[in-house]
Amino acid sequence: MSKRDEKIEAMIAEAKKLNLNISDDLITKVVISLGPSVYNKDAETVACGQPAELERVKNNFLKKKLGLTNDDAELDAAIKEVCEELGSSNRSKKRVHMYALLAMKFNKTDVYDA
Repeated sequence: MSKRDEKIEAMIAEAKKLNLNISDDLITKVVISLGPSVYNKDAETVACGQPAELERVKNNFLKKKLGLTNDDAELDAAIKEVCEELGSSNRSKKRVHMYALLAMKFNKTDVYDA
């Protein structure tokens, strides 16, 4: 089994453990799209308590990757909601799960169909 396959399996297992309603197919596509960053301990997680990190998610993922033009307050609220969904006691919120949930929330999972 390749390193990528192991990472995909781990992300799927963690999503199930956290009761996240994300399809295995979407998790696989998000892991592949993130490339080598999923193997970096720091880059694979999102620090919901750090405003600069959340700003990066908003600008680089929601606006650039998903092409959203919604107002910043709405995007910030969606990010906050997903942080809560990933669990306040969950110390390592995975970027894969956050991106998948945000893409689902805004009906933009098709960006992973390319």
